[in-house]
Amino acid sequence: MKPRLKVWVVLNERVKLDDGRARLLTEIDELGSIKEAVARMGMSYRNAWGYLQELERAAGFKLLGRRPGPGGGARLTPKGEHFLRVTGGFARGSTATFAALSEAGEIYFG
Repeated sequence: MKPRLKVWVVLNERVKLDDGRARLLTEIDELGSIKEAVARMGMSYRNAWGYLQELERAAGFKLLGRRPGPGGGARLTPKGEHFLRVTGGFARGSTATFAALSEAGEIYFG
């Protein structure tokens, strides 16, 4: 058995930001489009849109700047970039530490 660690950030005791949702934000920023990001991830637009609205309400600020209509798109706001960088760094650091401890035999179950 190889243990692994899953880390997520919980806002307002119910809204979770996990690896998949962080990837959604990253994909939106890279592609400049919610529609293209959800298509790449095989996710429904409606679910993604609902989650993004819920996450922004819980965070208390806009994560994405949107330009509706033809030629529009979406990108992370400066606060959204900072949020993703901080939460992603925490998750990556926690996961890397756990993996190193596990490889060294320092994780015990029993």
